Amino acid sequence: MKTMRYVYWQHDDMWLGYLEEFPDYWTQGEMLDELQENLKDLYQELTSGNILEVRRVAELQVS
Repeated sequence: MKTMRYVYWQHDDMWLGYLEEFPDYWTQGEMLDELQENLKDLYQELTSGNILEVRRVAELQVS
């Protein structure tokens, strides 16, 4: 099973979050469980190849 790190926080009565690899694409949920499901759906969409010009974050070794 693949794991992915995500950033999340609560704002008023909603949970907001994004996947670390895709910080430009946020989602939300009324409960933390719903946010996690929405993040999984978002990952599937962003990696499906159906969305053009998806921006990602990566690491580069320079020395």
